[in-house]
Amino acid sequence: MSTCVNPAAHGSPLSSKVALFNAVANKHIESQAVNPFSNDYKVGGLPKPKISKEDYGRPARGSLSEARGFKATQQVCKEMLELCEIINKQGERLFSEKEKPGDPRVVISFGELFSIYTVISNKLVGVLLRARKHKIVDFEGECLFQRRDDDVPVILIKPIQEIREMFRDKVESSPEKSSEEDSHSDDSN
Repeated sequence: MSTCVNPAAHGSPLSSKVALFNAVANKHIESQAVNPFSNDYKVGGLPKPKISKEDYGRPARGSLSEARGFKATQQVCKEMLELCEIINKQGERLFSEKEKPGDPRVVISFGELFSIYTVISNKLVGVLLRARKHKIVDFEGECLFQRRDDDVPVILIKPIQEIREMFRDKVESSPEKSSEEDSHSDDSN
């Protein structure tokens, strides 16, 4: 460890500030020693990180990146739920009760959905693709485009109640919610 500033006078108010500066500078030097992107150290001498299969490609637990990821997931879930609510409310049943009793599927054309949803958000196609990945909606083709695919049916596959429960469980199971609840319970004690 090196000291960046050598305090000449001990016990003065300036010496405590100098000591604080030295502590911050030393901490930075230590962090750069394990930073593979630092120009000061060779990568070959760095310790190899030990990452489990479950943690590979994920942010460190408790980090701000993890919190931002959970917040983004919650936002996407809310947008998918809102899309499903619109399809359920504005669409028509795919089959009547006489044709297929108990069939929960609801259908709406992409053109109609586009005209309704653009008032709410400009991310309809992205939310549709995400919802299809979660097996909530289905439509023909890889991606839908305005005007060209206006007549393509967008089908809500699952019942709306099941979708609501699925997203409620997903939002409630996020660590951000549980940490907020823990902090509120600590306040009440």
